Amino acid sequence: MNFLNLNLKPKSPIISGNFSSKKKFLRVYRWNPHVNRKPWFSIYPISLNRTGPMILDILIYTKQYYDSTLTFRRSCREGICGSCSMNIDGTNSLACLKSVKSNTKFITIYPLPHMYVIKDLIPDLTNFYSQYKSIKPWLKSTEIFPIKTNENLQSKVDRLELDGLYECILCACCSSSCPSYWWNQDKYLGPAVLLQAYRWVVDSRDNQTTERLNFLNHKMRLFRCHTIMNCSKTCPKSLNPGKAIALLKHKLF
Repeated sequence: MNFLNLNLKPKSPIISGNFSSKKKFLRVYRWNPHVNRKPWFSIYPISLNRTGPMILDILIYTKQYYDSTLTFRRSCREGICGSCSMNIDGTNSLACLKSVKSNTKFITIYPLPHMYVIKDLIPDLTNFYSQYKSIKPWLKSTEIFPIKTNENLQSKVDRLELDGLYECILCACCSSSCPSYWWNQDKYLGPAVLLQAYRWVVDSRDNQTTERLNFLNHKMRLFRCHTIMNCSKTCPKSLNPGKAIALLKHKLF
């Protein structure tokens, strides 16, 4: 399985003549485990008059009309599922939410950095989802509610505590942009999972806060974060995982 390192720089072909802003060149990182070949780049000429305005539109067009072997994930096309996360022109983002820049000739796309690559633009998220499972991302309560209502009610004020947390779609853009996660992803939980952990810690309906904090109180799981804040800068949903991590640390002191 290939491990992506973004230090690899493709060679740009020489383009001569006048260049229209409606014409682009899509440069895509390629790797196939069934082909005895090192990773390479495929370049496709794209006319924006024939595609939609988003990067995902261009990828779908390329797969349909140029190369059916091009592989990537996609689903909702609305920034809800997080499937189409990838590195676009040096920034981790969602292809369905990333519009095409008008002032560049090339659109360069890699899979999420510093993750094992299954094929082309598809990273292996097995470890990422395993870490998410480890924080037990579901409501845990030992309270018994009246039979008539059987509801675990929450005040409007308590509900506001979850804003900026529950919107996370687990696209892994933040975790794969974090240097601490690059080198310690076997132990450090990473920004996305820690933001999700904080979401359950502050939920007023959950009464297992102490148990959750004891699990996170570990030099690698939580405190490996060095507050670099790449996570908050790259989040396509404009969330702030760095703040959530800082608040988790504060609760442990």
